[in-house]
Amino acid sequence: MRAVVVSEFITLDGIIDDPGGSEGTEGGGWAFQYERGAEGDKFKLDETLDADVLLLGRKTYEGFAAAWPSRTDEVGFADKFNSMPKVVYSTTLTDPEWNNTTVIVSDLEKEIAALKEQGGGDILVSGSGSLVRELLRLDLVDELRLMVFPLVLGKGQRLFEEGVPPKHLRIADVRTAGEVAILTLRRKD
Repeated sequence: MRAVVVSEFITLDGIIDDPGGSEGTEGGGWAFQYERGAEGDKFKLDETLDADVLLLGRKTYEGFAAAWPSRTDEVGFADKFNSMPKVVYSTTLTDPEWNNTTVIVSDLEKEIAALKEQGGGDILVSGSGSLVRELLRLDLVDELRLMVFPLVLGKGQRLFEEGVPPKHLRIADVRTAGEVAILTLRRKD
């Protein structure tokens, strides 16, 4: 069975809002203020190469679809990102232009359960805060990979909103990569 793996850039105070700066929010672009080094780049490459499906919310999808189709690199990240199947959870996206994109509009729990039952590599969720919070609420997340940046923003969209039910996880891996820490957490079943 496939695993749903959530990968997030996150601040010490839990903010996941606009790490790349493309959304133009106050304080956005914070992820580029820190060096994640070769170890961090390898971590992102490996998780992408290990995944067979990219699961995104509409806003993240639109940002990625605008940026990635024209990119190339020597290590194969862009090729994998562009060629892999993409599933977008959205009630407003009607005509996705990025190749290999499917839109699901309802019954997220049923659709993700069906995706998990298929053979193959991970279902990777990058960014997509609203989608991730819904996946967590539905208990569909198998692993969290948090690239933690040594920054406190004080405001912005948080990964875990107030009122989220308690969920016990186990630490699977902790490492540093340049100026950031990478924390991998899995279900504690």
